[in-house]
Amino acid sequence: MSLAFLVFLSVLQGVTELFPVSSLGHTLLVPGLLGLRIDEHAPQLIPFLVALHLGTAVALLWYFRARWVAIVRGWFGSLAGHRSDDGHLAWALIIGTIPAGLVGLLAKKHIEVMFHDLRIVAVALMLNGVLLWVGDRVQRKRDAQPRSESLEKLTFGRAAIVGLAQIGALIPGFSRSGLTMIAGVGAGMNASKAAEFSFLLGTPIIFAAGLLEVPKLFHAGGQQLSDALLGGVLTGIAAYLSIRFLMHYFEGKGRLASFGVYCLIAGLASLIWLQMHHQVV
Repeated sequence: MSLAFLVFLSVLQGVTELFPVSSLGHTLLVPGLLGLRIDEHAPQLIPFLVALHLGTAVALLWYFRARWVAIVRGWFGSLAGHRSDDGHLAWALIIGTIPAGLVGLLAKKHIEVMFHDLRIVAVALMLNGVLLWVGDRVQRKRDAQPRSESLEKLTFGRAAIVGLAQIGALIPGFSRSGLTMIAGVGAGMNASKAAEFSFLLGTPIIFAAGLLEVPKLFHAGGQQLSDALLGGVLTGIAAYLSIRFLMHYFEGKGRLASFGVYCLIAGLASLIWLQMHHQVV
């Protein structure tokens, strides 16, 4: 893997993992459209991807570090019988994480089949855009109402619904952050709270995806390990900057529809290009 390609993939992962535009969809589509073939059997690929996920997870943990310290304390306090808003949020996040985690482990082999047809990815990206557009309409109606569900008061049932939305992101082209933001808005949160909950909810999933493959990272050779570490650092920096931007964006007047339009255009353009070139993988 060349240095330029390494930097490209690292930054692409760090940005698209958190933007509601599907990191997996972009990781599959963009190199393919640019003619940059990713060798799925290359020995350095898995360690590299592990490092990218860990870089994103570290960026999320660092940005919300104060929040996570309070959540962890609240969770341990709940085990000792002390009720608190942070403890409630901790259990809401656990409940929200379970559905996608189970489905991801059980259906991993079936889902991977879709990775080999980029046309499916392009269509999924378009559908992701439609869902973001619909979510934006819900958000506009929600903003017109004075009430907005706080994270600490989110019911476990609604947390489970938001967690179920993550399952859709197992299909390449659908965005985990986008789907959970839409579900969060539907659950009563405003845009900024929905984004925050989405990032908090995604942290265990992203972190676990990296940790499960950590042994492969340590078994990598010297050059492979150095490439992986560099990729992880670059991804972490890109992810941190993305979080900062998105939180400010949604705290202002940022709309999901903007990303929806992008996904529709990008997905349609990719599908047309793939059809014209008869490209599947």
